[in-house]
Amino acid sequence: MPPPSATNRPDPAAADYVIVGGGTAGSVIASRLAEDPSVTVTLVEGGPSDIDRPDVLTLRRWLGLLGGELDYDYPTTEQPRGNSHIRHSRARVLGGCSSHNTLISFKPLPGDWDEWAEAGATGWDAAAMEPYFGKLRNNIVAVDEKDRNAIARDFVEAAREAAGVPRVEGFNERPFHEGAGFFDLAYHPETNKRSSASVAYLHPHIEAGDRPNLRILLETWAYRLELDGTRATGVHVRAADGTETLLRARREVLVCAGAVDTPRLLLHSGIGPREDLEALGIPVVHDLPGVGENLLDHPESVIVWETHGPIPENSAMDSDAGLFVRRDPASRGPDLMFHFYQIPFTDNPERLGYEKPPYGVSMTPNIPKPRSRGRLYLTSADPAVKPALDFRYFTDEDDYDGRTLVDGIRLAREIARTEPLAHWLKREVAPGPEITSDEELGEYARKAAHTVYHPAGTCRMGAADDPLAVVDPHLRIRGLEGIRIADASVFPTMTAVNPMIGVLMVGEKCADLLADPTTPGDDAR
Repeated sequence: MPPPSATNRPDPAAADYVIVGGGTAGSVIASRLAEDPSVTVTLVEGGPSDIDRPDVLTLRRWLGLLGGELDYDYPTTEQPRGNSHIRHSRARVLGGCSSHNTLISFKPLPGDWDEWAEAGATGWDAAAMEPYFGKLRNNIVAVDEKDRNAIARDFVEAAREAAGVPRVEGFNERPFHEGAGFFDLAYHPETNKRSSASVAYLHPHIEAGDRPNLRILLETWAYRLELDGTRATGVHVRAADGTETLLRARREVLVCAGAVDTPRLLLHSGIGPREDLEALGIPVVHDLPGVGENLLDHPESVIVWETHGPIPENSAMDSDAGLFVRRDPASRGPDLMFHFYQIPFTDNPERLGYEKPPYGVSMTPNIPKPRSRGRLYLTSADPAVKPALDFRYFTDEDDYDGRTLVDGIRLAREIARTEPLAHWLKREVAPGPEITSDEELGEYARKAAHTVYHPAGTCRMGAADDPLAVVDPHLRIRGLEGIRIADASVFPTMTAVNPMIGVLMVGEKCADLLADPTTPGDDAR
């Protein structure tokens, strides 16, 4: 007990809400909660600030962040049918992956949200989620005319012609099934500055100092949750100097650490599959089998061409145009996607013996709705040891994922033969024109596959009768009180489009759920 003279002093380690993770969703929730001056919020971020960091804030410098000091850099377990060398970048900086990625900004398609509702996420259907896009503070705009590289413009026209799809100007204007065009990005075109979650939701208040009720702890690592019975009461954290503190939450703990570190934190806190925890000697606090299951991603492969010479240097971030195709008319949305890189993206082909051309471009066939499912799990009781990420790439029963990439390579070649793109291209570097059979193309596509850094689903949302659902539609962890999860880990299924905007919208909806318990959602626990 504290001495009598201290009983009325405010506890510096306590707040109404403690948020773990100052990333894409955490930044949104912290900003929204702190709008109420009577509410105190502590935001815990494992990395440094992004303020005055041009290496972070300049969108076109995103490639330089991969594998660097601001990257947690998680390896992948051995993938018998895929690429075992894939490394998953997870950002260690304020703003999270929105401070680290390409900021491609797609509102999830209606079919994405409706699929969630059908999977048990009542209140998350397209009609219910539509208003949250309009609430976003990010500067989401089409790629500026000055950033529309000439070869990317010609790719759009060639893709439209070869694939028989419309040109799309503004993918967020209306739902789509197919189309080629420049993406919408969350950036400020005049400076190429990011409009990340931290820039949009936190920087104005940090700079103005107008949120004294919001405390941001940087370079602070959350390693274990504190529970009193079934109620979460706080988070154990370690500062950069090694100091350890228990941050207490008077109302709720909100875990927004992402699809890797959220289940990691739960597992190290004794929340997860009993058998796995006991095998590592971690005391079981709450047996919850779904923690770490349902690991999702958007895998893609790559086709590389050498160009006849250097290409124009103007671009927003070197991968700002693309293509969507619906091969199956029964599909709710696109079932094949391409990013068009105005650079020779050869990290994985070089590992297979291909040489990087002096000048080149790439197309990356991507699986919008992958059917393979993986699993995240611990290999040690030591919180400092990285978890194992087994995506089980290309293991779906009918090889839908692998066949999608083969179709993508064939379509990419058609686009490359089509003007106005064809005259730019000197030769196909990888896989090379001699690789033509489905078997050969499939083997190359899987071995050269990479990720677009979209892990999701590891604490999925679902109905009360779903044994592997970790959170209910109010984002509350099943069987516990005073704790919610809000990040990509709650995705029941993968969005067909890049998921960042979906994560921002999860953050906005979580803030509404906290402010108004009557916000639509299934109350079954």
